[in-house]
Amino acid sequence: WRPSFAWVTASQIATGIAGAAIGPAIAGITLGLVQQRGFAHQLGRNEAFNHGGNVFAALAAGLFGYLFGLGAVFVVMTAMAVASIGSAAAIRASEIDHAAARGTEPDGTQKSFLAIFETPALLILAVTLMLFHLGNAAMLPLLGQSLVANGVGDPSAYTSATIIVAQLTMIPMALLAARIAEQRGYWIVFLIALLALPLRGALAAFITGPVGLVPVQMLDGVGAGMLGVAVPGLVARILAGSGQINAGLGAVMTLQGVGAALSSVVGGYAAQLYGYEAAFGVLGAIAGCALLIWIFSQSFLREAGVRVSA
Repeated sequence: WRPSFAWVTASQIATGIAGAAIGPAIAGITLGLVQQRGFAHQLGRNEAFNHGGNVFAALAAGLFGYLFGLGAVFVVMTAMAVASIGSAAAIRASEIDHAAARGTEPDGTQKSFLAIFETPALLILAVTLMLFHLGNAAMLPLLGQSLVANGVGDPSAYTSATIIVAQLTMIPMALLAARIAEQRGYWIVFLIALLALPLRGALAAFITGPVGLVPVQMLDGVGAGMLGVAVPGLVARILAGSGQINAGLGAVMTLQGVGAALSSVVGGYAAQLYGYEAAFGVLGAIAGCALLIWIFSQSFLREAGVRVSA
């Protein structure tokens, strides 16, 4: 109704606030409903439905936008948001163990908020995630730009294709991640996600054109699908008994957001100076640093009581 700069900016701010809140909120509700013993399994289901919803949204937006114009896209998104509110309202507060959702001890005691800044394993996880998203966030827009710059297709069509390929891959990866976490622990799940990103950067740099679209975005699906399960699961394990699980997840997601925000600056600057292939190489190298940090993090995670092997 009001497609002006001020209203669009306000809506984007509201979207950013909601996006920051919903991750810890859903993780907390999930932990409160199923406890630690069922957390990995339910995280996998949550993420599978999350990515399935993204695919549906992309397809529905494309169809209704094509049939009825751009305004119809926002009507579809609003309808889905209303349905989400109804789904959330269907969860009774009495079904949630709020102490378990916060990760408090059985006697109800919890540590100071400062505990999240005094836990080496959590800090390592946060820095690793920041580097991962610093290398990851800009790859999709740069991939679309490089294809269009080479004159190989329509930008909107390729952007839609990249999103759908990645999201379809994330659905089985989220379910697989939950199974691996139950059997082997979260560390290996995170390792698989980190391995996918440098490989993705290498493929994007050396396999140019539409032929590289599918494998590059499938690797994006592998990384994101695994991370959606691994990150809240790791935070819940690291801060178990502290009563600060949700605050800790919020802190980790803050650094993750910092990395994602800087990614476009780093990737765009590299692309402008040295070309798209070099930009993908730079982003992949940053992801490689995250991988190395995580490989050498096992001792800290063991001290935090996080399973790192079968």
